[in-house]
Amino acid sequence: MKNPPASIEILTPEWPAPPQVRAACTLRAGGASKPPYDTFNLGAHVGDDPQAVAHNRGVLNPALRLPAEPAWMEQVHGIEVLDLDSPGSAARAAGADAAFTRLEGKVCVVQIADCLPVLLSARDGSVVAAAHAGWRGLAAGVLEATVHRLAIDPRMLIAWLGPAIGPAHFEVGEEVRRAFLAHDTAAAGAFVANERGRWQCDLPALARARLSALGVSAVSGGSWCTYADPARFFSYRRDGRCGRMAALIWREAWQ
Repeated sequence: MKNPPASIEILTPEWPAPPQVRAACTLRAGGASKPPYDTFNLGAHVGDDPQAVAHNRGVLNPALRLPAEPAWMEQVHGIEVLDLDSPGSAARAAGADAAFTRLEGKVCVVQIADCLPVLLSARDGSVVAAAHAGWRGLAAGVLEATVHRLAIDPRMLIAWLGPAIGPAHFEVGEEVRRAFLAHDTAAAGAFVANERGRWQCDLPALARARLSALGVSAVSGGSWCTYADPARFFSYRRDGRCGRMAALIWREAWQ
């Protein structure tokens, strides 16, 4: 993929995806939104000026040379997985937190501002997916649901973890820790007690463990903290009212 215009900042995944698979994660600079959504907000549900969001989405498509409008979902921190190849999929986008496609020209997308975006691809590029993995969705099984819907051997999948709130800043209560330990007691290693009697939670580590248990061993990324880098990332935990970034993946024709 050629670099987009200088005004648009993106994070390009470094992972062993096949040539026909394209992926990107937007950053916060280069758009038309005003504070506190400044500037490249892609979320239409956060209170931003709709015209600014429309402008930003309009810039995104040519900047990334997308083959179609991304399949924007109304995420609810659940485990519903949207099949973009199914007729009427757009009508089912409300309440979905993951999407997949086997067709060229369909764009999977998740919106983030601390929750973890997880991009998945078959090693041969035959199917791609994007999942929105906040702690609630991750604990409930959004990654398991997504991998199951791909209907291929998980060992034939690769994954990329995008920017999310890091363990130094993600303080949670005992109920969050219990939700993960109920699934796997080894998840205790992703929680460190702090002096306030609460826990620092390592969301990427939890996602890696879930993927590993499924059989997905090739996992890249997961090193960026949205909270710690306000110049590049939106963070709901840090700022409250803020914009949303987007992690996208799609298939292109390849010969």
